[in-house]
Amino acid sequence: MADDITTTLAHKHGISVDAVVALKDALQRGGGRQAQFSHRDLGGMGQWSAGGMTQVGDMFNNALRDKVNALCTELARGVANEPTPAPKQQTPDSNHWWPGDLGRASATGAQNGMRYACFPDTHRVAIKQEGRVTVYDSGDHRISGVSQQQSGTQDLSFSSQNGTVRAADMPVVG
Repeated sequence: MADDITTTLAHKHGISVDAVVALKDALQRGGGRQAQFSHRDLGGMGQWSAGGMTQVGDMFNNALRDKVNALCTELARGVANEPTPAPKQQTPDSNHWWPGDLGRASATGAQNGMRYACFPDTHRVAIKQEGRVTVYDSGDHRISGVSQQQSGTQDLSFSSQNGTVRAADMPVVG
């Protein structure tokens, strides 16, 4: 249901009220720190995290990605002041498949049997492939996007303020 703030944000960002509601719902599910959403006005499936990562289904539409980032950032401020809904029951290995000392992931994803999670606070990236978890040092990279090579190697590359960095080029720490 749309309220005055939702309608105001929709007009401010030039997006439908329904899309703003979808993002707000996703942010509530993510505790105000992350959102996974799917809405046609937002480029289809996408995700956002307060750690600085925004992905939209229309991958090369930087204007849409920036719009979603700005909108989520504004919405997250309001969601942080609302009661958090009870978390959904997780199935074993559906979440937190990474070592516990990495902290809270700012973004996670999976495709073709490979999973990844980004941890900006500890400067780490975890990748699970074929049942094995490898942890990489992301150094000073603030990761803002992920792409996966669909060849036989399934290489992951990450976008950061310093450009693209391949997981294979980051030091392994665990």
